[in-house]
Amino acid sequence: MARILKTTTTLLLTLAAFLPTARAQLQVDMSLKRSLYLAYEPLIVNVTIQNLSGNSLNLRDTDDIPWFSFQIETLDGRPIPPRSVKHSNPSLLLKAGEKLSRPVNLTPLYPISEYGGYRIRATIHNSSLGRSFSSEPMNIEITEGRSLFEKTVGVPASQPGGGGTRQINVLSHRLPNSTQLYIRITDPKAGVIKCTHRLGRIVSYGTPDILLDGSNEIHILQNVAPKAFLHSHIGLNGEIHERKTYQQNTKVPALMQRPDGQVVVIGAQAIDTATIAEREHTTPTISDRPVPLPGADTDQTPKDENRPKNLLSR
Repeated sequence: MARILKTTTTLLLTLAAFLPTARAQLQVDMSLKRSLYLAYEPLIVNVTIQNLSGNSLNLRDTDDIPWFSFQIETLDGRPIPPRSVKHSNPSLLLKAGEKLSRPVNLTPLYPISEYGGYRIRATIHNSSLGRSFSSEPMNIEITEGRSLFEKTVGVPASQPGGGGTRQINVLSHRLPNSTQLYIRITDPKAGVIKCTHRLGRIVSYGTPDILLDGSNEIHILQNVAPKAFLHSHIGLNGEIHERKTYQQNTKVPALMQRPDGQVVVIGAQAIDTATIAEREHTTPTISDRPVPLPGADTDQTPKDENRPKNLLSR
């Protein structure tokens, strides 16, 4: 009996000495800018991989295991599968000691739009080492903002999607250190979220001025700081046409529609874009791909939805 215990103890000590080395062969880290997100907004995680094996590693998908993946589950342990299992990752040679960082937008890849908490970890599998390496899990919460404006409008025939409709929602979302303004544009017929853009800070006592121009495109004037206002012009497919900062003159600035249908800012003077308002936040571009609505067919990608072909797509 003593001999068996001694053998078992020796084996456990040997394994204990080996495991830290095995864990260190590939170091995987993941970071998020915040833990609270609005439903459907781009959820960007930054994944860093460092090769500590002492040798070059060829990272490539196998028949049944992708080399780069995520494990996402609700806080009560319900796994969240990807929208599609058909994605692939290009092979990558990671040299000894080399570190690689990639931002990944999880919103078009995983159905994480239901309100509640989620646990996320990134996993790198290496077939030559015969094992997977994961980051520490991180928790996020998906919530909905307070609706400030909602309207359904038609798309002019001259624009992409002409003849269809768009639902416009402007929302405020309270984060720990500020209140942020969002716009969400939905194609209700196709069941596609065209965009969920974070437009930046809005002062707690201010209400944004919202106006549609002659083409039903959206103009928003928000108070981002004392006497500083930000004007955003956004198309019906989520494209950002213009963002310009204004300095208040005497009265509170406002939006006004001209007889030709154009919308302009009155009561303020345009200032250089390198201001505190512009430094506060950079709006996501249309490259933050549209996201299917709950209940939409996720097996077939809508024609106007250009999902990334692999997790390393920038």
